[in-house]
Amino acid sequence: MEAIKGRGAVSNQTSTRFNLTQSESDGDWLDEREQIDGPPPSVTTVVTELHPRTIVSFNQSPDIPFDRSINAYNGCEHGCIYCFARPSHAYHDLSPGLDFETRLFAKPDAARLLRETLARRNYRVAPIAMGTNTDPYQPIERRYRITRDILELCLEVGHPVSLVTKSDRILADSDVLAELARRDLVSVGISVTSLDARLSRLLEPRTAAPAKRFAALEALNAQGIPAHAMIAPVIPAITDHELESLVEAAAKAGSRGAMWIMLRLPLEVAPLFREWLEAHFPDRAGKVMAIIREMRGGRDNDPRFGERFRPQSPWADLVRSRFRLAMKRHRLGPPGVHLDCSQFRAPSPDGQLSLL
Repeated sequence: MEAIKGRGAVSNQTSTRFNLTQSESDGDWLDEREQIDGPPPSVTTVVTELHPRTIVSFNQSPDIPFDRSINAYNGCEHGCIYCFARPSHAYHDLSPGLDFETRLFAKPDAARLLRETLARRNYRVAPIAMGTNTDPYQPIERRYRITRDILELCLEVGHPVSLVTKSDRILADSDVLAELARRDLVSVGISVTSLDARLSRLLEPRTAAPAKRFAALEALNAQGIPAHAMIAPVIPAITDHELESLVEAAAKAGSRGAMWIMLRLPLEVAPLFREWLEAHFPDRAGKVMAIIREMRGGRDNDPRFGERFRPQSPWADLVRSRFRLAMKRHRLGPPGVHLDCSQFRAPSPDGQLSLL
């Protein structure tokens, strides 16, 4: 298969779950169509507004350090080929492939729904995570400003929030973030995969260039907004050689710390990633997948709680050792930021703060 300019996925494979059917177009018909009509147009992005009844998702996973999150958008135009959130598009009867990055959903009622949740008498405050499924600063945030609305509400009621993004668009909200930071109510993770702009365009075609992400990391910390680098994911035989350079770049940008995550390939992501490898790195596709299976007990992915974020193999142990030594060399530590939950004051559903 051939790569599609400006997109991560090579195809629009359907899910093997949620009752979606797998289908293939008739190749002869496609050939004749192109002869008559010319090459197909480039894949465009379509945004549909969703109006859900709730906006906060709660979880009990032992693998992640938060129990609640908000996703302002479903799908992500950044198009990261490795994104573990791709299978979630199957809930809309859409493909985790091209549909995930071209058929997006925005939730303009998010701030209002969050206010209703925070106003409940039984609500117990804990940091809300954003950017856990799709990027809160993907391109359509410029138009919808849903993430900013949520941040302004968190500032209004004193609610702690954490964000992860691959975009320097976050700097547009630095005024709100600085106020949250002054009250110990925010932490930011800037996700970086490679220093190589060309490789980044192949992996994450519509994200900010690596240099812009590190510039954003530096600018946030300069404004007193605690921001750290997330080297994620580390991809065997594709990006792992950059590990030490990425840690060094994070240190130079004033990062509050750094962390790394090994590539994960949930069920529907694995075949998409294989297609991507064959399109861009056919010379090493077999090697990459062999290392991944070695780390995941002979499978493309190990989905078990307690294991999915802990790759096991000599290769994975070597990455851990390299990361630890790089962190020590540049005097970085884990990105520990204390978020203050004591300032929260529940709003009333109509927008007025409670006196008690």
